[in-house]
Amino acid sequence: MSNKVAFNDNYPVITESERLYERALPIMTPVTQTLAKGPGQYVKGVAPMYLKRGKGSHVWDVDGNEYLDYNMGIGPLSLGYAYPRVDEAIIAQLKDGITFSMMHELEVELAELVHRVIPNAESIRISKTGADVTSAAVRVARAYTGRTKVLCCGYHGWHDWYIAVTSRNAGIPAAIKELSATFEYNDIASVKDALDEDTACVILEPFVFEAPKDNFLQELKALCAANGTLLIFDEMWTGFRIAVGGAQEYFGVTPDLACYSKAFANGMPISLLTGRRDVMELFEKEVFFFTTFGGEALSLAAAVATIHEMIEKNVPAYLAEKGKRLKDGYNTLATELGISGYTRCTGYDCRSLVSFDATAGNPLELKSYVQQEMIKRGILWSGFHNMSLSHTDSDVDYTLAAYREVLGLLASAVSAGDVAARLKGAPVEAVFRKVSQFNMKPVLKA
Repeated sequence: MSNKVAFNDNYPVITESERLYERALPIMTPVTQTLAKGPGQYVKGVAPMYLKRGKGSHVWDVDGNEYLDYNMGIGPLSLGYAYPRVDEAIIAQLKDGITFSMMHELEVELAELVHRVIPNAESIRISKTGADVTSAAVRVARAYTGRTKVLCCGYHGWHDWYIAVTSRNAGIPAAIKELSATFEYNDIASVKDALDEDTACVILEPFVFEAPKDNFLQELKALCAANGTLLIFDEMWTGFRIAVGGAQEYFGVTPDLACYSKAFANGMPISLLTGRRDVMELFEKEVFFFTTFGGEALSLAAAVATIHEMIEKNVPAYLAEKGKRLKDGYNTLATELGISGYTRCTGYDCRSLVSFDATAGNPLELKSYVQQEMIKRGILWSGFHNMSLSHTDSDVDYTLAAYREVLGLLASAVSAGDVAARLKGAPVEAVFRKVSQFNMKPVLKA
């Protein structure tokens, strides 16, 4: 019998997942299209590898096991799986067509809506992926300023200008690598040290999990303006989630350009670049940024429906309220169980992160053990609480009940020093995402 969202007696049977994985190995390199969805992020032999369907806050794997999902498609499902209003908009548009030979009226409707809700959206471009629009933002910033260097902080996609600063930069020419460098979040001095007369733009996630301190974002904007450098917000995670108008609305800081993808179309592939009209006007003639599927109408319909739902139901407030209960509840349990010294839940309420310190053992083994036991209890868990409108009070109540039991098991395992021995399979691998202390030194100023 398939497992449910319940305190199941056994770990889920994942036979069909394993069969699909074996079929994929000879012909797919790697088998996953997104690292965060891949088998390396889950305990081997326990976690499912392939999902089949979702509804609301729940998903079902190919073996029929049901889970409460806190990954939500790695971010895009802000309303929930198979959300009626969005699906109805997609179905209605499907009857009229998907991609057309000329522009579609939904392009204008979406642009008008975005212009209304995002503070810096004097002008709007529509594309398909987050990497599309972050790279377009960097290109137009270089064109506008006549400069070449990029300073970044966070994760910004797979293109050369960003991946040049990571450990997976094979295939990128040395000349490109020299043009990108990083700075530390909440460390305005590191920005001052890196900025020079050839810095075209500073691009960052307005926050990842750490909150800005000492008016960091305001100081950053002022520093960029004084240097003639464009400020770009990568709002893949913050946009439409912390506030409908994103982090720039929430913090009252308006960047020159901003990029969006996750959250505003409830899972459909679409992205936005918004910004100052005098900068964006360069896309008319000087800067090339076009794609066949930028006006794909199903995603446009989904985006319009999702944004209207977010406004009408004040979705950011809902995400924060449910997420706060989870975050605070986790930390209360950790304190009660005497393990708050090595595990905590941090971040903003709409999207929080459970972390583990090395003081109690290998952090990846600690995470893997908690993941293994949460999956047994019907919760698809990888350390995040990516909240959606479909997560209910009963979902939160059940999750906290599961945490109480699982964190008790973790405390026992740490005390006994046998966390690794309790794992049913290989532990999770280190995530690729790294947001600090990498490629810190820019090319020395002349």
